[in-house]
Amino acid sequence: MTAELASIIDFIRYGASRFAAAGLTFGHSHDNPIDEATHLVLASLHLPPDIPPAYGAGRLTAAERENVLALIERRVTERLPVAYLVGETWFAGLKFKSDRRALVPRSPIAELIESGFAPWLDERRVARALDLCTGSGCIGIAMAEYNPDWQVDIADISDEALSLARENIAFQHLEGRVRAIRSDLFDGLAGHRYDLIVSNPPYVTEDEYAALPGEYGHEPKLGLTSGQDGLDICLRMLDEAAGHLADDGLLIVEVGESEHALAALLPEVPFVWIEFKVGAMGVFALERRDLVEHAAPIHAAAAARRRA
Repeated sequence: MTAELASIIDFIRYGASRFAAAGLTFGHSHDNPIDEATHLVLASLHLPPDIPPAYGAGRLTAAERENVLALIERRVTERLPVAYLVGETWFAGLKFKSDRRALVPRSPIAELIESGFAPWLDERRVARALDLCTGSGCIGIAMAEYNPDWQVDIADISDEALSLARENIAFQHLEGRVRAIRSDLFDGLAGHRYDLIVSNPPYVTEDEYAALPGEYGHEPKLGLTSGQDGLDICLRMLDEAAGHLADDGLLIVEVGESEHALAALLPEVPFVWIEFKVGAMGVFALERRDLVEHAAPIHAAAAARRRA
């Protein structure tokens, strides 16, 4: 059957058909089998995702055919995310190295970066920014790429994730403006204050993790789970963030489906839930002054987690 496949388009169509028939889960940068197959085929051929359509008729060599077919088979049988199979993915219009050292880059925060964080930063000067729980470094690196006058720190507790993040800093030629720091949340950032802190921390509940499709089992659990309601890390962050923000600083955090649990736990805190092109995505913005004003209930909630 595969002997009849010849062109780039043939292999994309074949891969998409195999992926759909196998009932794969599409949650790592793509949401459908055609985009996944396109990513796999083009990346394996070292071609950009925006290749002109005319190149779709290009024929693969024998070695290329063998490699692409093997990758398609691994995607189906091993349930490996495409980004891990080809070693790269795209985030906020930028290419990043991707492997099992960190989660596959994916976050609605990419839309905020591409839009200049409008309207949140319209009247706010940013000189220093922090990407906390950075993983592969995609959020912080993209912030630096889109904002040439920013100095950006990216921090994570995982040495493996930071090694990948440093490779991505070098890949994007941003060594002069992006610094990777090992830190358990803010513990390694004493004395550092930022105008903007952005984070996509772990927020998956233990029950949600147990029910995740096989694709997610290839990612480091450390980057996904955060207690029974997904809020253990977020509450620590809220409790400590004011001490690392400038007086008019802003905190932006993604908590996904844990949004409702957070709003119920801290009803007095004025979280602003950001709307994206596709609607709400569990990302809040919070001013430093609000963190200070509501420090008591935030601290009580975080302290209760530490005692549990």
